[in-house]
Amino acid sequence: MIKNNFNNIIVKGKLVNDRTGCKHYHSSADVIAIKFKCCKDYYPCYYCHQEVADHESKKWEKNELHTKAILCGVCKSEMTIEQYLTCNYQCPFCHTQFNPNCSRHNHLYFELVSGVNLIQRI
Repeated sequence: MIKNNFNNIIVKGKLVNDRTGCKHYHSSADVIAIKFKCCKDYYPCYYCHQEVADHESKKWEKNELHTKAILCGVCKSEMTIEQYLTCNYQCPFCHTQFNPNCSRHNHLYFELVSGVNLIQRI
């Protein structure tokens, strides 16, 4: 396991750069880390958590949208789940473009409501 320090925030996982890219996702747009509800630790992706953590992951629930749980790997700012889900895949602080394909994995991190992602309910 590799740990990198981002403004006193530890990101765990299989990191390959200082922008939260990991061995699974490392394009120039793969620049976020997600705080996992189960352990409150940041990981670049679900696979990193699965490979490194010794427990199952848990999804953030709809009533936890105001929790700071997303880290921009470029400016190192934390954002709430709601900020992330409504930012149109661009950091609200430094305006770096995030990978829009990350939306394919939202169901791994965030509770779904009747098969619809939280973003559509905000």
